[in-house]
Amino acid sequence: MSASRWSGALRIAAAASVAVLILAIGAVAGAAWQQSRHSDSDAPSTVDVGFAQDMSTHHDQAILMSRTVSGLPGVGAEIRVLADRMVLTQSTETATLRGWLQWWGEPLTSDTPMSWMGHTDHGSHGHAASQEHSGPATDQPPMPGLASVDELGRLSTLTGRAAEIYFLQLMIRHHRGGQEMARDAFNDDRASTATQQWALTMIGDQGNEIGQMTLMLKARNAEPLPT
Repeated sequence: MSASRWSGALRIAAAASVAVLILAIGAVAGAAWQQSRHSDSDAPSTVDVGFAQDMSTHHDQAILMSRTVSGLPGVGAEIRVLADRMVLTQSTETATLRGWLQWWGEPLTSDTPMSWMGHTDHGSHGHAASQEHSGPATDQPPMPGLASVDELGRLSTLTGRAAEIYFLQLMIRHHRGGQEMARDAFNDDRASTATQQWALTMIGDQGNEIGQMTLMLKARNAEPLPT
């Protein structure tokens, strides 16, 4: 898949998740971030902006997958409850992150995903993203853990136990990618206190969900996707 196709797919997902919620909490989220600053002269760093853009976009796909599996025939209540909870928690986090961006006057999405990361050799995601407009096409997702368009399409065609297993496999990989991004933000000295706090919370919450989903997979005699 070309990088331009990835960019278009991510923008469609982002547009679908913004809606009225962002407008409702934007000022509140922005004011909360401002209160976390060390001084009035502090401004959002490249890491603050990039993390908010990329993590909210990353969450968009988790929300999409969760909503997809909830609507598939034969999917059990256990998976539906998990998916519905993910929609709620990740929608709230996305609204906060995009509230910050709105407060700062920054775009809700980035043309160069992962370019904020503090080192260049990070699963090649930052490098691949930087070639979006100038380099060759790539099949690699622009952020760690993202499902491809083909994988999303396959999920939408499944039913029952097969849908449950594939959703869990995709979401475990997705959460691991999100943890990778959050760890990088947490460990970056350029990140604000608010960004580091949100990143640390995401690392813990998604770690707990990975453990829960791994147990669900084992109960269905299945294993996570290879990393």
